[in-house]
Amino acid sequence: MTLAIFDLDNTLIADDSDYLWGKFLVSHGIVDGKIYDHVNAKFYEDYQDGTLDMLAFLRFALKPLADHSLDQLHVWREQFLKEMISPIFLKAAKELVEKHRALGHTLLVITATNYFITEPIVKKMYGIENLIATMPELVEGRYTGEIVGIPCFQTGKVTLLNAWLEKMGESLEGSYFYSDSHNDLPLLQLVDNPVAVDPDEKLRQFAEDKNWKMISLRN
Repeated sequence: MTLAIFDLDNTLIADDSDYLWGKFLVSHGIVDGKIYDHVNAKFYEDYQDGTLDMLAFLRFALKPLADHSLDQLHVWREQFLKEMISPIFLKAAKELVEKHRALGHTLLVITATNYFITEPIVKKMYGIENLIATMPELVEGRYTGEIVGIPCFQTGKVTLLNAWLEKMGESLEGSYFYSDSHNDLPLLQLVDNPVAVDPDEKLRQFAEDKNWKMISLRN
């Protein structure tokens, strides 16, 4: 069956959910705003530049999960979805997802942002059941601040996707991948139909050189 793969941040939604989660934590006084906001912004800048130390970022980003109970985190997450994610939901992205669904394609989101943040966005807002994301470690009902396996980032997306394909009995024959970021070039170059969505400058230049399709999902 044809696989339609979507990046999440700045592709299906009009901003970065990982970065916005940090902004949410600061705005509600859950973390020290003076320190956290600055560090969060620096990591996001590194991500955009393609120089992000993913493991260092994850140690930073997952600490608030480890510092609080799962019940409290779920309350904050629902609030986060309403305040930060609903306003950046993209109607055109939902229509694109539904177009692939109508064609009988298998839908999959693959994202570097951790599973705790992305699961309700992907499954509830876009109705996509298949999700590959960086997986925070959960032990006896509490996050540890560590991850399970490898980060779902750059070549890590390829590794995790290949494991998923083998498990699910799927293949990349006829596959699509929609992404905004040059960080996803390892995976974009593997699929049969790479699509640059509102691409960053590095991806735009690469897509133009390769004559890849480019689209916008922004209003």
